[in-house]
Amino acid sequence: MADKLDIATQLVHAGERRDVPNGLPVATPLYTTATFTYPTMAEVDRVFAGETPGFIYTRYGNPTTAALEEAMTALEAGAGACAYATGMAALHAAIFACELSPGSTILASQDLYGATTELLMTVFGSFGVKTVTVDFSDVNLVAEKARELRPRLILAETISNPLLKVCDLDACAEIARSVGARLIIDNTFASPYLCRPLEHGADMVMHSATKYLSGHADTMGGVIVSRDPADMTALIGTMKLVGGVLGVWQAHEIMRGIKTLAVRIERQCENAARLAEHLGNHPKIARVHYPGLAAEAQREVARRMLRSPYFGALVSIELKENTKEAAFRFMDGLRLCVRATSLGDVFTEVLHPATASHREVAPARRRQLGIADGLVRISVGIEAIADVIADIDAALGAA
Repeated sequence: MADKLDIATQLVHAGERRDVPNGLPVATPLYTTATFTYPTMAEVDRVFAGETPGFIYTRYGNPTTAALEEAMTALEAGAGACAYATGMAALHAAIFACELSPGSTILASQDLYGATTELLMTVFGSFGVKTVTVDFSDVNLVAEKARELRPRLILAETISNPLLKVCDLDACAEIARSVGARLIIDNTFASPYLCRPLEHGADMVMHSATKYLSGHADTMGGVIVSRDPADMTALIGTMKLVGGVLGVWQAHEIMRGIKTLAVRIERQCENAARLAEHLGNHPKIARVHYPGLAAEAQREVARRMLRSPYFGALVSIELKENTKEAAFRFMDGLRLCVRATSLGDVFTEVLHPATASHREVAPARRRQLGIADGLVRISVGIEAIADVIADIDAALGAA
């Protein structure tokens, strides 16, 4: 037939839709196709109906993205996973899957990423969903508020942003069960290598895959993993209808990053421990926030929640000159560490929470939460830690 076609037609079709090769690719291929075809419409109909496995349209699913979802299901020991364009899109879908309605209450940690709080208050609040925040480091207070409010959903982070408090997931899961609430845990700061919240009783776990899972500052994505396969209908439905679909290139980059997660995060955690210890007595630092240097009760929680002997790969510091200007002078003085609004990458990154992750939080509320103007969050990379320490010491000396 090809011999009879005009060259203009051949240019469009030549080489396309070849049979799948007999050899099995050792790495997941990039399926950069928007749609899929089948030999007959009867087969298309069966795939659309869910009677036959297959793919129809990449907004509904794609083999490359499905491979990432399969990997995350295994890594978090869940029943299923769904990938999204960003961590915020993933969190939105997870909250939506909890079947909230006007008058429902969410009990959330006061120590959350600023955009998460904004999502709860602004987006879900506009639909009549009330959010109450409390200090999740006080599990008795959490239990008391849960009994009082009877929330539909409880939401927290494994390691909080930016003060690095480790949540007692076992206690939160028990509280959630006692009041019939769902428990969603943002596990971004820990990654599945350090903690698997579903094993501690969480119902769903969220990751901003942009961070440790990817690890190279070159892609964005989000993933939800659920312990209950019944959640998948809502999670996939939200992906299809709202359209926050993870691109196949991004899925491929995240998959590639996951392969080195263990070796990266072990080095990052070791570096963070050495940096925290070094900065603990620095004359220009008022306080170091790091789970390994917390009070004994908090360290005990961290030891139960996180893979031994690690305490995470982030360190937050409060400068003695507790001003934005002092924080900026310190950050501007850095030559090796990167000023960036992210974390979890192979290089060390610094962020000023008051003007970045928690910029939309009112100044009085930030102070109430302990997010000082002189607070700087450091995401420690895989560099030689002596070089990182030297860069930070030099910047502190010049600040």
